[in-house]
Amino acid sequence: MNVGLHRKTLSEQAYESIRDAIIHLRLKPGQMVYEAELSESLGMSRTPMREAFRMLLVEDLIEVLPQRGARISLISERKAEETRFVRERLEVSAIEQAARRWNVKDPSVVSVKRKIGQLLEDQQQALRNGDMVAFLQLDEQFHRALLELFGNRTLISVVSQMRGHLNRLRYLSLTEIGEGDQLLDEHRSLFEAVAAGDDRSAVRIMEKHLRKLNNDLPMIKGKFPAYFKAE
Repeated sequence: MNVGLHRKTLSEQAYESIRDAIIHLRLKPGQMVYEAELSESLGMSRTPMREAFRMLLVEDLIEVLPQRGARISLISERKAEETRFVRERLEVSAIEQAARRWNVKDPSVVSVKRKIGQLLEDQQQALRNGDMVAFLQLDEQFHRALLELFGNRTLISVVSQMRGHLNRLRYLSLTEIGEGDQLLDEHRSLFEAVAAGDDRSAVRIMEKHLRKLNNDLPMIKGKFPAYFKAE
C-alpha cells in the first residue's frame, strides 16, 4: 500500500470481518456472539473488538441483551423496507444525473466504464462458479462504481453503510431463489442505458432492480421465519 493511503485499524478490520460474516450468514440472525471468542478467532485483543462491536451496534447489526451478552440482530422487515426506500431514492437520483452527464471524453468516465465492464465479466464468472458470496460482493462494487459517475462521496458512504440490512435478504434471495442471471442482465441493461445517456430508461431499470427484493421477501420469510423479528 502506498504511503498516504488510509491504513485500516484493527478495529476497522474486525468490524469488516464480522460485518461480512453477518451479511453472508456465517453468523446467523439471533446467534449469540462474544467479544472474547471473536477476538481469539481473529487473533486480536479485546480492545479493537470492543470498538468493532460499537460500530456494529450503531448499524443495528448486533444488539446487546442485558446480563446475557450480544447477539446478531434479527432481520427487521420494517428496517429493510425503510432502508430500501431511502437507498432507492438516493441511487435513482444519482443514476439519473450520471446518465445525463455521461461524456465519453471525460477520463474519469473512461476509467469507470472500463471498471464496470470488468465487474460485469467477473459477475458472470461468479455465477458460473456458483459463488454467491463473490457475486454479492461484485454487485456491491458495481453499484458503487455507478455512483462514482455521480461523484458524490457522501452519498456513496451513506448508501454503502445502509446496505447491511438489505444484503442479508439479498444473499438469501440469491442462494434460495437463484436469480443471479436476471440480476446480471439488469446490471448490463442499466449500464447500457447510462452509457447511452438515456436517463429515463436508467431510472426505470434501477427502480425495478431495487424493488425486486419485495417480491422475494414472502418466500424467504416463509422458509426462514426464525431469522425475522416479530413486528
